[in-house]
Amino acid sequence: MTGRSTDLIHHPYEPPAGFAAPQVAVHKASTVIFPSVAALRARDWRQKTGYTYGLHGTPTTFQLEERLAALEGGKHCLLVPSGLASITHVCLALLGTGDEVLVPDNVYGPTKAFAEGDLARFGITHQRYDPMDPRDLAERLSPRTRLMWIEPPGSVTMEFPPAQQLARLCRDRGVLVALDNTWGAGLAFNGFEAGADVVVQALTKYPSGGGDVLMGSIVTRDDALHERLKLAHMRLGWGVGGNDAEAVLRSLPSLQLRYKAQDHAARILAHWLHGRPEVAQVLHPALEGSPGHEHWKALCGDRGQAAGLFSIVLHERFAPGQVDRFCEALRLFKLGYSWGGPVSLVVPYDIASMRRPGSWPHRGVLVRFSVGLEDPADLHADLDQALRQLQ
Repeated sequence: MTGRSTDLIHHPYEPPAGFAAPQVAVHKASTVIFPSVAALRARDWRQKTGYTYGLHGTPTTFQLEERLAALEGGKHCLLVPSGLASITHVCLALLGTGDEVLVPDNVYGPTKAFAEGDLARFGITHQRYDPMDPRDLAERLSPRTRLMWIEPPGSVTMEFPPAQQLARLCRDRGVLVALDNTWGAGLAFNGFEAGADVVVQALTKYPSGGGDVLMGSIVTRDDALHERLKLAHMRLGWGVGGNDAEAVLRSLPSLQLRYKAQDHAARILAHWLHGRPEVAQVLHPALEGSPGHEHWKALCGDRGQAAGLFSIVLHERFAPGQVDRFCEALRLFKLGYSWGGPVSLVVPYDIASMRRPGSWPHRGVLVRFSVGLEDPADLHADLDQALRQLQ
């Protein structure tokens, strides 16, 4: 070969094998090169015994999938581009026209929107059940019910459901159970021991830990169920970037340390806010008096872990505009969605507009906090100065 460009593309040098380092190498590819036609025809993209095309996995994504499966106590893992994609993928893979899915009334908002919009357009119905009342779930189960979602705890309002009891009701009726374990991060409790068939997680949150990656995971134990999910995964064309997969792999070794630190700081702040006159209620599963506290203890243990996430309901005498100014007065807590990263976040919510009429018992405005990795004493001081301005 004499052409300069050809030499640059087809240079014969190959680095020696055996390189080892603490971090996993980043492999990025759409095209995968085969050594022979026989190999091209023989490799099965459904098995992790070889490589066929970038969408179906690289050494980097395979390693991340295996570690996440181990984290969740599962056998198989699929990666998708976001936490929401993990939820929508499970629904699309397991539901068809005429089926019904049950979601908790305090479900993650985009899940509800997906059920009301796209699933309804496909002829798939849904019902919202009271996650704190197993009898309500039991009454809604029907021959059309194929899937039920559990969120421990509920999105924003933080009620911790009797997950094992809810799952048992569904499994006894042959209904698949999907559990969103983003709050628990695979650490606070085991989703499969809680009764789930499928466990999803927004890796965007604690596993990535930097507030700069979008990714989701879908973990299963059952081979046949994984096959259904994986076939749909191929047909829908989901893929994640090698650099994003490597970023999550780099963060996983510190996951437990970060989770414990954020849990510890959140409890300090939640306990302090519990005694403030401006606060009508603190919603934190590990705090006595918070809805579902006993369920949290049953699933996570007396000394169980909890995420660095909690909400407060401010006294009803504070108008929404005052609450907005309180949030804007915070200096370390930044206004922003998501959680699990190093920066503490705050968002005010109009919960009454998000829930079924009459199901939300409070009249004050709810504010959700995500505690980052700042010094708890500094976060305490920040909350104190903002609350004094609220007065």
